[in-house]
Amino acid sequence: MLSLISGGVVFIVTAIVFWMCLPRNGVTHRFVGTAWEPYIGVAFCSAVALSFTMILSGVLDLIGAQ
Repeated sequence: MLSLISGGVVFIVTAIVFWMCLPRNGVTHRFVGTAWEPYIGVAFCSAVALSFTMILSGVLDLIGAQ
């Protein structure tokens, strides 16, 4: 159960941070065009994969617990 909740929290935090990094009023984020840009993309992909893995692990744990 803890893994399921943690996965949901990680996904929500990732979605909020991604939303904050989107362009606003025609101005891109400060990481666009820098050397850090690819690392930020990898971090978002990793966070989404981590959250889905934790959610799936939590669901499978709940199914197996019955």
